[in-house]
Amino acid sequence: MKREYLPAREAARTLRRRHTPAEATLWEALRARRLDGRKFRRQYPVAEFIADFCCPESQLIVEVDGPVHAGRAGADETRDALLLHHGYRVLRLSNDQVQRDLPAALQRIREALELPP
Repeated sequence: MKREYLPAREAARTLRRRHTPAEATLWEALRARRLDGRKFRRQYPVAEFIADFCCPESQLIVEVDGPVHAGRAGADETRDALLLHHGYRVLRLSNDQVQRDLPAALQRIREALELPP
């Protein structure tokens, strides 16, 4: 089992170094418990996936989707269903939502955090 986890950890480390501008913007708002005292992790391995942002205590994953996701709606739905099977809810925000209106994006995250797991 540990063999399967190590590549995900290495991939997560690589992704942390190569984040998008929208991910960097959102991370500044979420890191160090800046959003209502909630602990978020970025590029966090969950099952066989790496979540952009995860609040494990609330079992919430926040994905920041760029233009590449426009053509993969089916794959994203399958991924979300598998994450739900592992006990996580998924909130998807677009790069544009984060970059253009960060307060509204944070409000959507707050609302999702208030929902029961």
